[in-house]
Amino acid sequence: MAADAVTGTADTPAFSPSAVAASCVGFVLIGALQAFYGPAIPALRKEFGLAPSTAGLALSAHFVGGVAGVLLFDRLYGRIGNRRILGTSYLLMAAGAAGFALAPNWPLALTASLLAGLGFGGIDYGLNQLFSTGFGRRSTAMLNILNAHFGIGAILGPALIGVFGAGHYPLVFLAFALANLPVLLCLRGVRDHTPRPTGDNGPAPANRALRTVLAVFVALYVLHVGIEAGVGGWEPTHLETVGFSAGTAATATSVYWLMMTVGRFLVAPLALRHSAQTIITVSCAGMTASLLLAAVPDLAPYAYAAVGLFIAPVFPTGLPWLHRAAPTARRAGALVISASMVGGVAAGPTLGKVIEWSDVGAVPLLLAVTSAACLAATGWLTRATRTTAGP
Repeated sequence: MAADAVTGTADTPAFSPSAVAASCVGFVLIGALQAFYGPAIPALRKEFGLAPSTAGLALSAHFVGGVAGVLLFDRLYGRIGNRRILGTSYLLMAAGAAGFALAPNWPLALTASLLAGLGFGGIDYGLNQLFSTGFGRRSTAMLNILNAHFGIGAILGPALIGVFGAGHYPLVFLAFALANLPVLLCLRGVRDHTPRPTGDNGPAPANRALRTVLAVFVALYVLHVGIEAGVGGWEPTHLETVGFSAGTAATATSVYWLMMTVGRFLVAPLALRHSAQTIITVSCAGMTASLLLAAVPDLAPYAYAAVGLFIAPVFPTGLPWLHRAAPTARRAGALVISASMVGGVAAGPTLGKVIEWSDVGAVPLLLAVTSAACLAATGWLTRATRTTAGP
């Protein structure tokens, strides 16, 4: 083990090239895992005799484990070394996926999903945290590339279930478990201890102001992930309601997720020339305008695709901004990542309840109001963390 992999200096790269590639593979894996559960629901219902809502608990257990994984590994971050955190996370995710595939009853399957989610949360938090501070001014670009690979996994996951058939989901989960193991061999290229980020947005805010900044960042993340999940969950229903066929609605939803992946690749070079504040402001403005256009039936499929393109950079671009704005808040990254998971879980039922009071046709307008709140939060954060430094 090289000495600088353990100690090093602030200029020492946090990842070797092979470790960067392995990290991208890791994000493909966690994207695929999250996307496996939905297409497997018909087979789960048949195998275990479940109601639809009960079968959906597999994904809920995954997210609960994810939040727990973020909070647990945040407490261990900086204490036991990055390689051990990531290695343990991959092993937990592999063990949980294998357990889900082989579970003889539903309670054990849910337990295994929770275990896989625990590893998922550790990888999601660990790699986002390291990428947000480990590449200097290139961190925002690298984070967008990393998170784009999550989208690749989310696209491939349902496709794999479709190829093999929902009834063969255990084989897919077992293959996924095995796919985690080669990634462990590349962890040697991860720097074990990294310096804490230093702020370049001027002096660190006072405690009360810092709490306010963190609260607004949390709100931004909860709201934007709520929009992301809300479009993904309700776009097909809305498009069918305004007259599109089920096949067209499903294809349009796939295009939405594809555009989110493409958007993160496209913004990576822009992040080298423009500040996070500028990128997120443009993203939220474009997202709001696109959701308003989605209320026009003939434009809706194209507008939803534009939403995917604009929303893409918000999550990965906001993390380096957060670390610069609140360098003394060590748990800031864990707070917003776990909050974003909670936002994803809450978005479906919350939006569903609001739709019950109004109408499915109001989906894009309801989401546009939420997006406008994201734009307002971004404007406030830009003023509160204003700096004369470049991107």
